[in-house]
Amino acid sequence: MTDPPPVTASATTSADAAPTFVSLALRDLPRPDYCDVLVTPLPPGAATAPAAWARAVFDVRHGPRWVLALLLLRQVAVRLLGLAPSPRDTFAVREVQGEEALLAFDDRHLDFRVGVGVDADRGLLRVVTAVRLHGVRGRVYFGPVRLAHPVVTRAMVRSALRRSAAP
Repeated sequence: MTDPPPVTASATTSADAAPTFVSLALRDLPRPDYCDVLVTPLPPGAATAPAAWARAVFDVRHGPRWVLALLLLRQVAVRLLGLAPSPRDTFAVREVQGEEALLAFDDRHLDFRVGVGVDADRGLLRVVTAVRLHGVRGRVYFGPVRLAHPVVTRAMVRSALRRSAAP
């Protein structure tokens, strides 16, 4: 039995065309173990470069302090599972195609992809996260992360939006 085709996303202008969903986050992980999507309006006049938004959203040094504290706690906790701490470039932009920037990282316990897209015509910012888990360590690690991920992502996006609107 073959896998179904990957989920894709793109805007369509034809009234009779079916909606589709494409994200670079789903290109390498077409059947993720975990996936979420956050879409939010951009402030009027905001920049539309997807790489700039990816860097702003995942700039943990300037994001919410409690998120930084959780990430530091994660660096300590993973050692209990026998995993290495994340390298500094974990949230680096790896690729940009059209309206979307890709952050990607593969590790022993999981692979993740994050597509940060900007729909300039509609004034929307989209963050798509896809995760593939590896083994028991990945599932144990991701148990609490799964609960916190949407809250953390929303807080990081809100922080980036506030910083973009600041004079």
